[in-house]
Order: sequence, then structure tokens, then C-alpha cells
Amino acid sequence: MHSRDMQVIGICRFSYPAIGGFQVDHTTPEERMAFLYDPKRMEERFRLFESFTLPCLKAQTDPDFTFLVIIGDSMPRRWRDRLTDLLADMPQAILQAHAPGPHRPVMKTAINSVRLKRDAPCLQFRMDDDDAVNIRYVERLREAAQDLRPLMLKNRHIAIDFNQGYIAAPNKHGIKATPVIEHLWTAGLAMAIRPGVDLTILNFGHSKISRFMPVTSFSGEDMFLRGHSDFNDSRQKKNVRPVKLDLLDDAGESHFRRVFNIDADQVRARFSS
Repeated sequence: MHSRDMQVIGICRFSYPAIGGFQVDHTTPEERMAFLYDPKRMEERFRLFESFTLPCLKAQTDPDFTFLVIIGDSMPRRWRDRLTDLLADMPQAILQAHAPGPHRPVMKTAINSVRLKRDAPCLQFRMDDDDAVNIRYVERLREAAQDLRPLMLKNRHIAIDFNQGYIAAPNKHGIKATPVIEHLWTAGLAMAIRPGVDLTILNFGHSKISRFMPVTSFSGEDMFLRGHSDFNDSRQKKNVRPVKLDLLDDAGESHFRRVFNIDADQVRARFSS
């Protein structure tokens, strides 16, 4: 068993109107869709997706992965067409539309529909539509999985936690950010799942995953970027702790370009209108 034989799947829910799976409750699927598909919110999500998420994935040093994007089958045509166009030049991308349904069962079905039958574990990671990962993320994930093979043989699933990165917010002036070391944050968290086990990374709450499996953490390299905006689901409740972000200087912008393939000049252009 070698990690090069392990299928890597990344999943992103792009404004999918799940029943459950949100920190903020809505009374009906229609109420949730009204919130998700609000034009102002959608425009911001697309700018974040274009600025943060896609550049790092398109620049992966190991391009052997699947990127599954889940949307609602009721997403307005203009947004769906725009998303389809954005993914058209990314051979790893698969766009799936699902009706509103219970979050975990729908995600389980979606992920397993693109999972290949292999004798090696499946490596899975999750991203929100405003997150980014290091351009070496898939490469480093395979390296970590190779080192952890003995642990995989003894467990149905294990978690691989890259815990060093940034919180960042783009705007017309560039990128405001702060470095963090945080355990079990979504964009830096992956799972290795034994063949024949149909559970997925979205069957577990990321902050509680250590209750169900061994977790190995890796630091020393900036591996994730967590997007920060007023429309983040985690920021919709009251008494949310503010985060102090500072505008990146030239050295910081160079670091983001090198590590995440995020271009501050493109960010300024996208967010200046």
C-alpha cells in the first residue's frame, strides 16, 4: 500500500441548501435558499471562490485529485452557469446538483459517488467556498499518509490535521490576514478512510473528530487559509469574537503568492468594483 495509489477527494459545498449542516437555522428550505441566493451574498461568494479557492487548487504540485463541488438543484441559472464556466478549465472538478436534503446523508452519497474502488485508503479533505490550501497540499497529504500507513492498518479511519495557516479577508486594498495555529480547522483537516468503509469526512463535525478516530497534527508550514467575511455561516450568530486582521505588506503578498497562488493585485481588481 503506497499513498500514490490513494484517491484524493476534496469537497466544497457551494451554497448548497442542506437541511442541517449550518450553524444558523432556517425554518424552511425556501427560507435558507432565499438567504443563500441573495445576489449580494452570491457575488461575494464568487469573488472569494475566484480569489482564494480556485487559484490554489489549480496550482497543486500534485494534480492527481478530485474536486467535488456540491450545489443545490434550485440554484438560479445565472449562478450555476457562472460556476460551470469557472470550473471548465479544471479537469479535477466535478459539479453535482442535489435537492435540499439532510446534510450528512446527501454529502455521504455525493462523495461516495466519485470514490473509486481501490485497495488503498481514500484521502478526503473539505473546503468552504472561501478557503484556500497550500499549493503543495495534495503532495503533503500523500506524504503524511505514507508516514501514517501503520496507523491506517489498525483503524477504519484516521484524521490528518495541518494546523498552521491564516485567517484572511480580501478587499479593494489587498488582503488583510493574521497567522494562526488552530487544531481541526476545516481547510487544514483531512481523513484517510479504509477501503470498504463508506463514511466520509462530512460525517463528522470537524471540531469533534478526535472523539472518533486518531488525529495526527502537522505544523511548521502554512497549509491553509480560512476566508473571513460578513457572510460566513460562523459569523451569523450574536457575540461572535472579532478577529484582528492586518493588511499584508509586500513580503506578505509575496508569501501568499508563493504558498497559495493568491495574487493580491487580482484581489484588488476583483474587489475594487
